[in-house]
Amino acid sequence: SFHCFITIMQQSSSDITMDDALDALGDTQRRNLLISLLESTAPEEITAGLDDSEQDTMDSLIRMRHVHLPKLAAYGIIEGDKKTDNVTKGPAFDEIKPLLELLVAHEDELPADWL
Repeated sequence: SFHCFITIMQQSSSDITMDDALDALGDTQRRNLLISLLESTAPEEITAGLDDSEQDTMDSLIRMRHVHLPKLAAYGIIEGDKKTDNVTKGPAFDEIKPLLELLVAHEDELPADWL
């Protein structure tokens, strides 16, 4: 369930390494969700970052809730509200923000499937 990822012990923001940041950005769904958070001031629905072209949206939502959100929450990059199914920037979001900004700034130069 959604609340599973919220209860995972979060690392402090100073624990984010380059390997952690690259791991967090290692999946298109996670990258899309984090870019949505970067570009928004409002909480994002947990369905943000799902690829609409995927045939099985339910599988994507399950992966988001049980794989991607727990990973990002464990790094402290996001926080979630189990009552509203929204995610917000976590205490470590600012540490990954420069990498996200770099991806967005060079989106036109990157392969189409990177974002």
